[in-house]
Amino acid sequence: MGNMLKTLRTVGHVEAISYLLLVLVAMPLKYLANQPLMVTYVGMIHGILFVAYVAAIAVTLILRKITFKQSVLAFIASLLPFGPFVFDRYLQRHTAPELPATEVQKG
Repeated sequence: MGNMLKTLRTVGHVEAISYLLLVLVAMPLKYLANQPLMVTYVGMIHGILFVAYVAAIAVTLILRKITFKQSVLAFIASLLPFGPFVFDRYLQRHTAPELPATEVQKG
């Protein structure tokens, strides 16, 4: 699948997990238990990971490993909880696997 696609998928998974932690753990702690500190840290980490995911989408598009349509779908998926996981499944179904490089034999 290529290194950049693996990077995109990995960053997407980590970003999605951080988003779920923010929405399902940190935000309830802030509003239900009056403990806003976790939102500060998890929110900052999620923000950094979100920017990294968008950058990975852009680089993957520039390297022509995904189409423009796929990059738009990836961005939309990044805005939704569980979105990058769904996009990853879509990407697995809609990208052709790269064949392993073969060595040229002399002889």
